[in-house]
Amino acid sequence: MRLDRQAALALGLLRLCLAQVNFAPHFFDNGVGSTNGNMALFSLPEDTPVGSHVYTLNGTDPEGDPVSYHISFDPSSRSVFSVDPNFGNITLVEELDREREDEIEAIISISDSLNVVAEKVVILVTDANDEAPRFIQEPYIVHVPEDTPPGSSIFKVHALDKDTGSGGSVTYFLQNMQSTKFAMDRHSGVLRLRPGTTLDYEKARAHFVTVVAKDGGGRLRGADVVFSATTTVTVNVDDVQDMTPVFVGTPYYGYVYEDTIPGSEVLTVAAMDGDRGKPNHILYSLLSESDGAFEINETSGTISITQSPAQLQREVYELHVQVTEVSSAGSPAAQAIVPVTIRIVDLNNHPPTFYGENGPQNRFELSMYEHPPQGEILRGLKITVNDSDQGANAKFNLRLVGPGGIFRVVPQTVLNEAQVTIIVENSAAIDFEKFKVLTFKLLAIEVNTPEKFSSTADVVIQLLDTNDNVPKFTSHYYIARIPENVPGGSNVLAVTAVDPDTGPWGEVKYSIYGSGADLFLIHPSTGIVYTQPWASLDAEATARYNFYVKAEDMEGRYSLAEVFVTLLDVNDHYPQFGKSIQEKTMVLGTPVKIEATDQDAEEPNNLVDYSIIRVEPANVFDINEHTGEIRLKNSIRSLEALRNITPSGVYTWSLEVQAKDRGSPSFSTTASLKIDITDTEMLSRSPMDAFLMQTKDNPMKAVGVLAGIMAIVVAITVLVSTATFWRNRKSNKVLPVRRVLRKRPSPAPGTVRIEWLKFNRTKAAAKFVLQEDAPNENRNNHSQGSPPPPRAPAPPPPPGMAPSTAAAPWTVPTVSGSLSPPQPQCSPKPKALGSPMQSALVSELRQKFEKNNVASKAYF
Repeated sequence: MRLDRQAALALGLLRLCLAQVNFAPHFFDNGVGSTNGNMALFSLPEDTPVGSHVYTLNGTDPEGDPVSYHISFDPSSRSVFSVDPNFGNITLVEELDREREDEIEAIISISDSLNVVAEKVVILVTDANDEAPRFIQEPYIVHVPEDTPPGSSIFKVHALDKDTGSGGSVTYFLQNMQSTKFAMDRHSGVLRLRPGTTLDYEKARAHFVTVVAKDGGGRLRGADVVFSATTTVTVNVDDVQDMTPVFVGTPYYGYVYEDTIPGSEVLTVAAMDGDRGKPNHILYSLLSESDGAFEINETSGTISITQSPAQLQREVYELHVQVTEVSSAGSPAAQAIVPVTIRIVDLNNHPPTFYGENGPQNRFELSMYEHPPQGEILRGLKITVNDSDQGANAKFNLRLVGPGGIFRVVPQTVLNEAQVTIIVENSAAIDFEKFKVLTFKLLAIEVNTPEKFSSTADVVIQLLDTNDNVPKFTSHYYIARIPENVPGGSNVLAVTAVDPDTGPWGEVKYSIYGSGADLFLIHPSTGIVYTQPWASLDAEATARYNFYVKAEDMEGRYSLAEVFVTLLDVNDHYPQFGKSIQEKTMVLGTPVKIEATDQDAEEPNNLVDYSIIRVEPANVFDINEHTGEIRLKNSIRSLEALRNITPSGVYTWSLEVQAKDRGSPSFSTTASLKIDITDTEMLSRSPMDAFLMQTKDNPMKAVGVLAGIMAIVVAITVLVSTATFWRNRKSNKVLPVRRVLRKRPSPAPGTVRIEWLKFNRTKAAAKFVLQEDAPNENRNNHSQGSPPPPRAPAPPPPPGMAPSTAAAPWTVPTVSGSLSPPQPQCSPKPKALGSPMQSALVSELRQKFEKNNVASKAYF
């Protein structure tokens, strides 16, 4: 038992000793080219982007404890990398530059929280082509003599590229190889003058050569790039004595005026050495003979006159001036010659002068009629102009100053002297009515002289009048408005015409003519238009007149104007009712219209308002004051209502209506009107009732319908009789008229029974025929189902026959008697076509026929 305890105690002590011994962690060494481990011999391109994961530290702990990683740098250097302590990922945090720092020293460490193991590592920064060539010792300025032989070396440029390998190699070339005099050695950078070319100081004192340095190219951030740089080489050309003297300001012309003093300078010639860089001294001299009239200053080149111009024998002198270079050694060098022309010139001391018949004159006057012929010469003007100078000093121009385009002067250019002629250019502008006097200035001014001497003369033209204008009215149209009731001899309007001519030619006489001028007159001198003394104007007959007025001068020149006269309507007519207003038939619910017309021409004189003045037996009507429509009052909608108003049962009303116009003062007219009132139920009993009611107010319509029916019946009868006669005649079977007449009963003496207003019932409309009734001895024996039809009235006798004395007189029953409600049928017997309403209407039509004395008197 004690032995077991001792063994357990020993085992515990062993474990305690083992726990106190902990081995340090360490990095893995994965060799060159590995991206994880201890960064031994690790290299990184300088163009690696910031933020890139570049390496992973990797190690282990013998006890298997977790490890952490750390990286640090010298305090004097940059912290280029950062590390993830848990995973060992190293990230680039600052940009690399091999040209500035090609190695990076860092201390990496690994820790298991008890032991830390640190190692110093060196990271190599490899090159990328990120640098461009750069020229050194700029600027490049070189001086080259202009006589440098072609192909000679002039200058050497040098450029450096900090990159290594191909990115650090540099080659040279010129930017504009085709347009330059130089060539470049691409490897050495030596600038040469191209073969076959030379330099010339006088043409170009400097040349600017652009040189390009380009590296060999390389990789940068995954792409192949090539960098280059440019510089300018300034080649200054040095002058060499190889040019002759050059004159400045050629050609040379000098002028000597007639008042020049001997010894005066005429002109100066100037020359300079063609070699501008190091010019030689210049001397001047005269080569040709100058007759001793001129001399030259050998140093300044000033030519002077030595004699008085009056003594000179020639007008033009041609001199030759020689210039000679003198070298620094004092010996003559290059020479040059230039011609010099000197002209003896007359002095311009006389201006142009105008002359008249009696000597110098500056005002010329002339009288002439207006509108002379085109191109006519003003012969009344005698003008001469003269300039006493000679040559160019005596040349001057002539022109007229004033209203343009009216006259033209000839000649326009004069040398010494000329006769001045003025010609009419625009005849229409020479108008007495516009200008009584035309004033011009005749100007003479020298052409080619610096003084531009000039002189002027006034030309004054007095215009005389002619009869060249037509009287003109102040307007092409005159409009007048007068009341139609103006008395005869009243003024209508005044017209005015103006003739701008003077004297008798400006007097105007007026006259009037035209189809509308019969009622009007015009005063011949004042132009006042007035009506004829006997004229009576009526706007209703003729509302407008138009005619022409004429304005004429003493020679028959005239113009016309049109006059429009409008008559203003005056309220001078009463409203007039038509003939159809005396009697009207009104159906319940349908208005009756009256109409009156006013013969006045204009509103409001011809506008009519209507009113009801008196109604008997009672006022049951309303009237539209504008249209004249008469209606029953809204409270009356049936005959029963009328029966309550008139217990007598009389449905005929007498009205007195008034038509009043709207003029001022207003006129009115009254008329009596009789209105019969009926109901649509009565009119719907039979077509005959409806027809008679419709034609009650228009009897001529009934006459026309009846005449048409009779004409058709007669025509059919004639055709049938004729056909029957010819058929029986051919067959010899039927005797003519006598047998037919025996079969028909003869009418009673003094009576004529005819069939009239015969209508056959077709479709839905009922047609009726008034037939002959069978004799009925007992007039009171009518069936109770329908009232007995009245006997048709006897037709008027034929022409030439005396009216029958046995004819019963016409009677007009009241309307109320015909509006009784119809009795129902009690038997299938056919209903008689006649009715009391028909009888009443036929009687009323007969009365209207007789009253209107119808000329046709158709036979029934």
